[in-house]
Amino acid sequence: MDSLSGFVVFIKVAETRSFVAAGKALGVSASAVGKRVARLEQKLAVRLFHRSTRSITLTAEGTLFLERSRRILAEIEATELELTQASQAPRGRLRVSLPQMSGMIVPLLSDFIAQYPLIELDLDFSDRMVDIVGEGFDVVLRTGELSDSRLIAKRLGNFRQVLVGSPAYFQCRGTPLLPSDLLEHHCLHYRFVTSGKMQRWPLRKIEGMADVEIPVNMVCNHLETRICFALRGQGIACLPDFTVRDELASGALVTVLEEHLERSGSLFLLWPSSRQLAPKLRVFIDFMEQRLFPGATCP
Repeated sequence: MDSLSGFVVFIKVAETRSFVAAGKALGVSASAVGKRVARLEQKLAVRLFHRSTRSITLTAEGTLFLERSRRILAEIEATELELTQASQAPRGRLRVSLPQMSGMIVPLLSDFIAQYPLIELDLDFSDRMVDIVGEGFDVVLRTGELSDSRLIAKRLGNFRQVLVGSPAYFQCRGTPLLPSDLLEHHCLHYRFVTSGKMQRWPLRKIEGMADVEIPVNMVCNHLETRICFALRGQGIACLPDFTVRDELASGALVTVLEEHLERSGSLFLLWPSSRQLAPKLRVFIDFMEQRLFPGATCP
């Protein structure tokens, strides 16, 4: 148990980069934290931190030890939960980070807590790259491939980018047949929150033709606003197809220029690596996989 407490102290110092802050978080003195780290370094025969009067940073050995320590504690915690809650309904706080475009997922989350009323959902909507482990998230929903070795990824499904508008809009303004036809249309754009740049529409370049400068009639950083504008006949929006699945099925929105689009992607759930999953996390992963992409067969 003494070794286990050493892991806890070490991780807290690594996360806060301060003996004082780590001590406050653990309810002990900074001196006690420093002595515990020193004993751990002596036992391992390596230096875990570079120390100066102004900062504390991890050594290469400390970075490796931090990754392994987090995995060990996560597995211990998950195993304890597995054993103590094996005969109980999933319960407890589940901290989830979702992209801004997740407004269409909100009804699914409502269904989830209706099915698992003992789970407390703590939802954070953000397009920034959160530090899942460092910020204490249980699970994150994101597009793109896994790049953090501390995480496990579950591919929920694949999607395509589509250009959509209402039938009434195209009846009034005509249907674009080539990317250059967009110059005569109202276009609804997305601006990335983190960079402030507008999303590039994934139009395939036609040999011998210059790139099309897509008109900008509205720009925002909110998915549902663009869907609303498109539904009300205000223009064409570029959206992931799964976010307008119902609107396309009902005919409220229709796609254009599909043969001229080239971008697709995948949606993942990411969580800290552990061989054991807490029951609350396991049921969330299973629920999202079944409901977000019904019938998908992704690895």
